[in-house]
Amino acid sequence: MEKLTIQEEDAMLAVWKTGEGNVKAFMEVMAPPVPPYTTVASTVKNLEKKGYLSSRLIGNAYLYAPAISEESYKQKFMGGVVKDYFENSYKELVSFFAQKNKISADELREIIGLIEGKK
Repeated sequence: MEKLTIQEEDAMLAVWKTGEGNVKAFMEVMAPPVPPYTTVASTVKNLEKKGYLSSRLIGNAYLYAPAISEESYKQKFMGGVVKDYFENSYKELVSFFAQKNKISADELREIIGLIEGKK
């Protein structure tokens, strides 16, 4: 699985929100500023070539659907971020966000609850 560019990730987020759809449908759920139609269409074609999307022809229009789940993508690339930037330690990742005041004590307690709930 190849890492996506920011533009490709934005398009995939729209695809995951939409499910199956055409380029216009994806553009409707993209965060502003939305790139021009031709840019999004080109990005969607690249995503299909990379194996992230499947397509089917309906009449004279293509409908695209995710070929990989958002969860699978997150799992693959968040693991890489933790490995590359946090010494392969999720504790280091959480500590980083705590030190930068990007996560609250309440959020940490919620995470602890999730962890303890799985035991």
